[in-house]
Amino acid sequence: MWRPYQFLCIFFFFLLHFHPNLSSSSSLTHLCSHHEAAALIQFKNSFSIDEDAPWDCDNAGIKSYPKTKSWKEGTDCCSWEGVSCDNQKGQVIELDLSCSWLGGTIPSNSSLFNLPHLQKLNLAFNDFYPSKMSAKFGEFASLVYLNLSGSHFLGQVPSKLSHLSKLVSLDLSSNYYTGQTLDKHIDKHTLKGLVENLTEVGKLSFDGINMSSINPNVLMNLSSSLSSLSLDGCGLRGKLPTNVFHLPNLKFLNLRDNQNLSLKLPKLNWSSHLEHLELSPLFFSKEMIDSIDNFQSLKYLDISSTSFPGGLLPDSIMNISSLEHLVVSNVNFNGGLPNSIGNLFFLKHLDLRYSNLSGSIPTSLGNLTQLRYLDLSSNSFSGQLPYSLIDLTQLEELDISNNSIEGSIPDELSGHIKEFRSTSLEVIELDGNKLQGPIPSSISQLLNLTLLTLGSNNLSGTFDFGMFSKLQHLQYLDISQNNPSLTCNGSKDLRYLDLSNNRIDGKFPMWMSDVRKNSFFDYLNLSHNLLADAEQISRMKITLLDLSFNLIRGKLPIPSSITQFSFISNNYLSGEIPSHICNSSLQFLDLSHNNLSGSIPPCFGNLSKSLSMLNLQKNKFYGIIPPTFAKGCRLSYLNLNGNQLEGPLTRSILHCRELEVLDFGNNKINDTFPSWLGSLKQLQVLILQSNRLHGPIYDTRSDPYFSKIQIFDLSSNYFAGPLPVRYIKNFMAMINLTTDKTKMSYLGLELASNFSSRFYSYSIAIAMKGLEMELVKVFSLLMSIDLSNNKFEGKIPEDIGKLKSLEGLNLSHNNLNGCIPASIGSMSSLEWLDLSSNKLVGMIPERLVYLTFLSFFNVSGNQLHGLIPQGKQFNTFGNDSYEGNNGLCGFPVSKGCSDIEAPPPNLVEEDGSKSNIAFGWKAVLTGYGCGTVFGLAMGYVIFQIGKPKWFVSLVEAQSHRRRKTSKNGNRSGRGRRRI
Repeated sequence: MWRPYQFLCIFFFFLLHFHPNLSSSSSLTHLCSHHEAAALIQFKNSFSIDEDAPWDCDNAGIKSYPKTKSWKEGTDCCSWEGVSCDNQKGQVIELDLSCSWLGGTIPSNSSLFNLPHLQKLNLAFNDFYPSKMSAKFGEFASLVYLNLSGSHFLGQVPSKLSHLSKLVSLDLSSNYYTGQTLDKHIDKHTLKGLVENLTEVGKLSFDGINMSSINPNVLMNLSSSLSSLSLDGCGLRGKLPTNVFHLPNLKFLNLRDNQNLSLKLPKLNWSSHLEHLELSPLFFSKEMIDSIDNFQSLKYLDISSTSFPGGLLPDSIMNISSLEHLVVSNVNFNGGLPNSIGNLFFLKHLDLRYSNLSGSIPTSLGNLTQLRYLDLSSNSFSGQLPYSLIDLTQLEELDISNNSIEGSIPDELSGHIKEFRSTSLEVIELDGNKLQGPIPSSISQLLNLTLLTLGSNNLSGTFDFGMFSKLQHLQYLDISQNNPSLTCNGSKDLRYLDLSNNRIDGKFPMWMSDVRKNSFFDYLNLSHNLLADAEQISRMKITLLDLSFNLIRGKLPIPSSITQFSFISNNYLSGEIPSHICNSSLQFLDLSHNNLSGSIPPCFGNLSKSLSMLNLQKNKFYGIIPPTFAKGCRLSYLNLNGNQLEGPLTRSILHCRELEVLDFGNNKINDTFPSWLGSLKQLQVLILQSNRLHGPIYDTRSDPYFSKIQIFDLSSNYFAGPLPVRYIKNFMAMINLTTDKTKMSYLGLELASNFSSRFYSYSIAIAMKGLEMELVKVFSLLMSIDLSNNKFEGKIPEDIGKLKSLEGLNLSHNNLNGCIPASIGSMSSLEWLDLSSNKLVGMIPERLVYLTFLSFFNVSGNQLHGLIPQGKQFNTFGNDSYEGNNGLCGFPVSKGCSDIEAPPPNLVEEDGSKSNIAFGWKAVLTGYGCGTVFGLAMGYVIFQIGKPKWFVSLVEAQSHRRRKTSKNGNRSGRGRRRI
């Protein structure tokens, strides 16, 4: 008798016999073809693993790791990380290598294009520089998803991409490479093809792609299925088609950073499904303000850097009741924050920083009970913190820093601070205000607090670190620039601590070193205090340490091996730098303005592979500069000014290809001019003043040396020969006129720890407007040339007038002759000009009157004649600007031009003897000037014939007295050291 299981066995036998496809195991159905597996392995091997590639991912909070490490030959590629296959045919249909640390290029013959069945391809956030986007990306006929964003592709977007008619999502967004936007662009034909052919597309993102030559009307026929359009930073010009706002499914629109783009919102009686809108920067017309509240579905609105009529925040924005995220930062408002802000009941994120808002903080903010993020920083709010803030029980971050908030931290706020205990308030930033009184101990009840900044206020009283013992998550604490008394122990979890400018005196706080024995600081700033001892520092693990501007004496405290940034400048340290300081990972080291002595450890040459900044200026180091700078040197800033270093310069400095500032001034360096430094293409500041450099400055090269130089100081040396004209012609940074000087940026380096970024400003020693000074910050547009106190001779070249951006020119105390070039009058940025103590002749060019920025002018100690230019800046210069030029007349000197006496030349008298007088430039005032034929001829005639005799005798006597006085004078400088 047949049992049921026997019937089942027979059934499956026949089923498998007549349907052989079912006889394969499920694992076999996933096996990819040998051809596609080989293509993937070849693609993997064409790249290196670049750990720096995924910084965009990290910033976006996306996990990054090298996915291709799991790819092994001989295994099923469908099981590899980032690879997906068709279940039936085993074909590779998806490849997601986003944030995979890939570094290399993708040429047109890449094996990637041997995967013809791809439906989804994501290569975002890798480093394919300098690859061009291959047209073969347009040959994936089945592709529905393509993401090449943030991977450093260059050049033209290929038109073939418009053939991908099945695309639902296309992201080609650009990003930044070495600080500059990539040169990726798209032409009108390609963009039009994408708009018209991608009829099913739901997402288009072209951020950072240059569209400046395209009329926005190309966007007229966008697909009705489009839900997301991002054109951030595309350089669009002209009017955006109004019908973009009528796309029925559009929910996300980003038009940020298109400064020449204008748009007109549809008129009344329309509505939009748009939920996310970014428009900054933009000018809001009255019509736009009246229409913006039609976006009744809007949840996210960013209109930063915009301009509003009347300079007021429009009330119409307060009518968009659906808003959850509002950003109106970097706006120049003219007034306060309206009370109607309290109408946005669903608001969770409010950012109004840097918007020049004034008046009191409105109490209506207390209505925003769902608010999680509030940033009112860097405005002009005054008054006290409003009591209504205690109603914001969902608040996570509060930033009211850099305003003019007064009074104490309110008792009401601290008394009701328990209201926050059940919430997740993590960040409080109140620094840069005018708060007074004690720090309320009730802050210790904010159990989720991770960051607290109270710096730059007037807080006082006793500040007990013990209050933070309950705050297990507190990592960042700034109470700098206050006047509290510090007691008790600190929190063991603190990673960032700023106690600068607090008059902490005596020894290094013991409690600080005790708590840190088994943990470390990312950032510790005790600068600008009165500390006298810091021995415990060597036992502490600190990433960034700042002990500058204290009273620390004795030997240099050597930080731990993990310290990357060490600032111990402006103390009283003495002794030598021990060589074991090189057993570290230092990136920044500033020991300037101490009493350190001995030789600079030679190992600093190898340390330059990690150092970006080394500042040893104003110490007592002697010996030679480290003779060897390592290949791969990373130095951007090297300052050894004000020591006693000797010997020639080492050519191994050329290994420091990123060097921007080189300051070896005020030493005893004995060498000729190091012209080879000109090959450092990033060099902006070269200061070699007050050394023993000598000889002529020759330039026999045809290469454009020193093209980026902004500050060129060779003063107080022993250079001779003509001025270095060919180098001056190469100073392209000074030749190209910079018109926008409103942006106050400075030369320096950004340094970043885990909790903050800090800008280190370069400092240099320089002479400006006749005064020696140390610039602790160097304005990024400062341009100056100082060749004073040398032995240069010959004429000042006319080409000097091409330096349109030059602000300071000092050629004083040389042996220059000839005339002052009239071309100097074209140097429209010039602020100081010193040509004193030379042998210049002729008139002061009238064109110099048009130097409207000129505030310091000195031509004393020359042989100039004629009328001093009158008017404008020249009315502000005193008599000392012209001393020693007896031929000059007019304001401000006492001599009028009618009674001026000028020295004629050495000419032969009638009796054959030579006259002791110089050429008679002042013989005829009419037509007088350097090179003027009429004045030259008339002067010659008078002294050739000797008539009138009384005039020749008078001038000859005056000339004799002047030469006698000149011999008793000396060549004075600006107080600079001469060796």
